[in-house]
Amino acid sequence: MLTTILLATLLATGAPTQGKPDLKTPYEKGNGNQTATYDEAIQWYEKLDEAYDEVKMLPYGTTDVGRPLHLVVVNTDKDFNPESVRQKDKRVLLIQNGIHPGEPEGIDATMMLVRDYLQDKKLRKQLDNVVLAIIPVYNIGGALNRNSHTRTNQNGPESYGFRGNARNLDLNRDFIKMDSRNAQTFHEIFREWDPDVFMDNHTSNGADYQHVMTLIATQHNKLNPTLAKYLSGKMVPTLYQGMKQDKFPMVPYMNHAGETPDDGIIGFMESPRYATGYTALYNTLGFVPETHMLKPFDQRVKATYKLMENMIETVHRDAKEIGELRAKAKQETLAQQKFPLDWRLDTTEVSQIPFLGYEAKYKPSDVSGLDRLYYDRKSPYSKMIKYYDEFKPTVTVEKPVAYVIPQAWHEVIDRLKTDRVQMQQLKKDTTLTLDTYYIKDYKTGQRPYEGHYLHSDVQVETKRMPRQFYKGDYVVYLNQPANRFIVEVLEPQATDSYFNWNFFDSILMQKEYFSSYVFEDLAADILKQNPALRKKLEEMKKLDPDFAKNARAQLDFVYRNSPHYEFTHMMYPVGRLTQDLKLPL
Repeated sequence: MLTTILLATLLATGAPTQGKPDLKTPYEKGNGNQTATYDEAIQWYEKLDEAYDEVKMLPYGTTDVGRPLHLVVVNTDKDFNPESVRQKDKRVLLIQNGIHPGEPEGIDATMMLVRDYLQDKKLRKQLDNVVLAIIPVYNIGGALNRNSHTRTNQNGPESYGFRGNARNLDLNRDFIKMDSRNAQTFHEIFREWDPDVFMDNHTSNGADYQHVMTLIATQHNKLNPTLAKYLSGKMVPTLYQGMKQDKFPMVPYMNHAGETPDDGIIGFMESPRYATGYTALYNTLGFVPETHMLKPFDQRVKATYKLMENMIETVHRDAKEIGELRAKAKQETLAQQKFPLDWRLDTTEVSQIPFLGYEAKYKPSDVSGLDRLYYDRKSPYSKMIKYYDEFKPTVTVEKPVAYVIPQAWHEVIDRLKTDRVQMQQLKKDTTLTLDTYYIKDYKTGQRPYEGHYLHSDVQVETKRMPRQFYKGDYVVYLNQPANRFIVEVLEPQATDSYFNWNFFDSILMQKEYFSSYVFEDLAADILKQNPALRKKLEEMKKLDPDFAKNARAQLDFVYRNSPHYEFTHMMYPVGRLTQDLKLPL
């Protein structure tokens, strides 16, 4: 009798009966303007894992807040071994949510999507050759820091997480430098599963317009040409057409060329600090969906759901082609000799794209009394606007046979290990003649950026010289899948090189100096023995009056051109081995 009453009570309250977990999401149980908390999302996926043998939730490494980073794998083969999945030639689609927890549409949309694909036979068929790998919430620390105010310009949900993680890092600037434990764990997941396609769900900031969804696809100039042709010529048009049919017409991410979209938009050149900039280094097709912040939350969730649905359908349709193209791209990367390190927008190349906007107008501000911009929703328009999406490399480097890294630079070596870079160590002390960079010039940001004072515009001079290396120093050969990653982090001129992220800053400081009154006599002797140096000094005095009046500067000039000046000052410690020598490895 008690069991009958309990069952009736459970049914009346809508609670699930035993063996049939309630897979309705917190978003669906809410009012359309609520998003799942971190704990709700993990508990929901635990239920999904229990309900379906085709689902496995795997805890990977930790995060900066101490909670594990989970990966949910959905495979109708019930195979959750990445190596085995690759052998079966199935495509892996990695979906990441909550990198910015104040932009949570992906968290809720993905929960509903994966459940629907498991429960609907027609949708389920699309998973025959597609494995879903899902990071439910990436920025866990930010997700736990819940509030209702920090997304000032956003229309819902009622409460959400914070952009910064537990260390106040923006994790979408941390992929290459790996300051956070989150990023280190992501690299473990990414390198282990080697996804064919990657989606990182976001919400946009910026102008007001009619589109609910905007999209960043991996910048095609940066992507391997084989993949770029497929991405731009087939995959992206398919996604745009599908979203148009689903009544969510898309437009590229609103990176304005001017104050408003009327001036045109510029393709997003994502360097490796960003998610898709990093994933492109391994020939993964990357996408960052950006729903429009001013649209109601339920519309943004639906648009995200529909884009992921179109993505799965496209990957399912082109599974064989994507696999073949990636395999070819990987081989081409192994053979690639020249690598671009920095890029510039080519403003001579411009196309026209359809755009659904609102008229930009101006009126007096109620705050300042000055003219302020606003978008008049009573004046919608449909027109073609300019789209600049061609970039040209400004710095290119020829890859060496190998890089040689002194073991002292352990922060760099640790990051290479995290990314599964293949390295060998010298078995004895060795003198090697190789190419060495000297840093001739660079600029440094005057304000901290993500925990660093970022360098840029690096100029180098190459010197071929003998150098002493020691037992335990690392040799990194450029004959491996990580080639592009290695070049991007170890070439100082690259936008997101480890030099630019300050991991080599101690070389920029001189350690030994001279006392002027002592060095005077020695400098005079040096000039007497080196007439060419004396001539150069006199020429500099004539060309620069300030230099001519500065005794210390003239002594410093002699000092820097003498054996007394430390040769390691401004010397980039990573050597470039350009000949395949036999090394004691």
